[in-house]
Amino acid sequence: MEKALFDKYGGFSTVSKIVLSLYDRLLEDDDVGPFFDDVDMPRLIDHQTKFVSSLMGGPASFTDDHIERAHSHMDIDHLHFDKLKAIVSETLADFDVAEDDIKTVLSAFEDRRSLLVEKPNVN
Repeated sequence: MEKALFDKYGGFSTVSKIVLSLYDRLLEDDDVGPFFDDVDMPRLIDHQTKFVSSLMGGPASFTDDHIERAHSHMDIDHLHFDKLKAIVSETLADFDVAEDDIKTVLSAFEDRRSLLVEKPNVN
């Protein structure tokens, strides 16, 4: 049986370092950084560590409904989502995550694009 990416790369310890590095990059980005103004960053980083862990086959899990509700008030477009994926890819590569494993994680992000970008109109 093949190890989950979560275990292969060191579990929560490594994932938390990846997420911290990811948010350092996201906050510096002119396109996506403004989404994090006035955000409780420690809380967000905790949630994102669990989310990324779940994408890598770890024990945490997030429902699509939870993800959609958390982003429903944001005006996220395809440019923002593509920028996020690029930054995730760069960050994972800096932590020596194998190319195929990066593609697996990016695919899991891509599977959730419609939850963030193509939100239904709310009246």
